[in-house]
Amino acid sequence: MARVPELNFIIVSGRLTRDPDIRMTQKGSTVCSFSIANNRSYMDPSTNEWKEEVSYISATAFAGLADRLKERIKKGTPVIVEGRLVMNEFTGKDGQQRRELRINANRVQVVPSGAAQEANTSAEAETEVAEDDVPF
Repeated sequence: MARVPELNFIIVSGRLTRDPDIRMTQKGSTVCSFSIANNRSYMDPSTNEWKEEVSYISATAFAGLADRLKERIKKGTPVIVEGRLVMNEFTGKDGQQRRELRINANRVQVVPSGAAQEANTSAEAETEVAEDDVPF
């Protein structure tokens, strides 16, 4: 019987559902926890209507990545998160044992939003016009 390679890699895109939670470990390393909403549109075959399905996914970044993210992301920021899935077990506020599947992020890319892209395009266009005005 062939051995199946054990792969654990995920890429998910979405928008932050809340501002990130930034904390420090006892050793002074930064931890950035956040949650993203991933939307999927699909056609419901029974009604022939488009429907929206939302998945809420928790993620955590550590150390240098967490330091870079804490100034760059906030609620609503569109991101692409790459990492590995991990199962965290903890005791909830009600005393019950809970399990949560989350992403330990290796890479988080902030995706420019449409408004930001339009602002950048406008700024570039203004710069180009200003450069054309230079008399040499």
